[in-house]
Amino acid sequence: MKKVSLLAPGPTPVPPRTLLAMAQPLIHHRSSDFLEIFGRVREGLKKIFKTNNDVLVFCSSGTGAMESAVTNLLSPGDKAIAIRGGKFGERWTELLEAYGCQAINLDVPWGYAVKPDDVAALLKADPSIKAVYVQALETSTGVSHPIKELAQVTKDTGAVLVVDAVSALGAYDIPTDEWGLDVVISGSQKALMLPPGLAFVSIGPKALEMMKTSKCPKFYFSWAKELKTQSQNKGAFTSPVPLFLGLLDIFEVIDEMGGLDNIFEETALKSKAFKAAVAAWGLELYSKENASTGLTAVEAPAGIDAQDVVGWLKNKYAIFIAGGQAQAKGKIFRVAHMGFISEFDTLQGISAIEMALAGLGYKFEMGAGVAAAQKIFGEA
Repeated sequence: MKKVSLLAPGPTPVPPRTLLAMAQPLIHHRSSDFLEIFGRVREGLKKIFKTNNDVLVFCSSGTGAMESAVTNLLSPGDKAIAIRGGKFGERWTELLEAYGCQAINLDVPWGYAVKPDDVAALLKADPSIKAVYVQALETSTGVSHPIKELAQVTKDTGAVLVVDAVSALGAYDIPTDEWGLDVVISGSQKALMLPPGLAFVSIGPKALEMMKTSKCPKFYFSWAKELKTQSQNKGAFTSPVPLFLGLLDIFEVIDEMGGLDNIFEETALKSKAFKAAVAAWGLELYSKENASTGLTAVEAPAGIDAQDVVGWLKNKYAIFIAGGQAQAKGKIFRVAHMGFISEFDTLQGISAIEMALAGLGYKFEMGAGVAAAQKIFGEA
């Protein structure tokens, strides 16, 4: 059996010590011991989100939290802007339409970031719009949208800004309160270095007020129900105890790694090194602007299917990266830099990609990418 290496943008590697923390004997989710753990998780998440808001915890993937941000804010027939610059932006439209809301689709070419002025124009033209849904990091393209600027656009309107930060939170700075973000969503399996299974929602004052008038159906993902229950340090339903134990350990890991700001710098360094390797190969980034530090999307060479690069790494080296989705399938491959991925993991990934590209017939100087990345790391 080969050692599996995760360099895909989720799930990302879990620190071995955290795996051990999750292997502790199971305790009951209604016990006094777990109530204490739940309380520590709630406080720790506020530090991660950089907020004084309540941060709800759901047992689901990030999509569950996305769905909750539709059902708890809107009523059937309400209008909301869905910024669609990739596969996950399109998911906002799918969720809105599933609950009978009117999606006003702001389509952005894949590989580009939304222009805040375009959002401002839509809100000015129709003040009845109640929400703007966007990705902090559009994982399918590697583009970071200008969240801070969008918050300035929605600030003095009747619309709330809902930010999908599933891939972004913990990878680079998203100060919820400082930027005035109404709703921020994230998940456990990306930069937070845990297995899939937990979703988080930070809810600001403006969103809390809108929640009171929402008429979309909701049960498991009811914010009102969970706000009441989680204020007592317990969930309305069964909590995944091992993941909570893992999250407590991750808070310690983050501190031992020098805190969030240091992690942001290290993530940016790995991103810079990998992107230098891409340039050394003579390849182009798929992200034409606002390329994220959390992951890199690379255009495959002409004549080579990017899925073959993904398959080569998986089958020969047990290294998992990601391919493109929808219109980008076969055209790009994506490599993560977030979470528990080291400089040497990055160099290993670069070396393996070089082997795959050469094996698939691409002509370039073997080792050029590794050398370029080493230079960046060596000068840091």
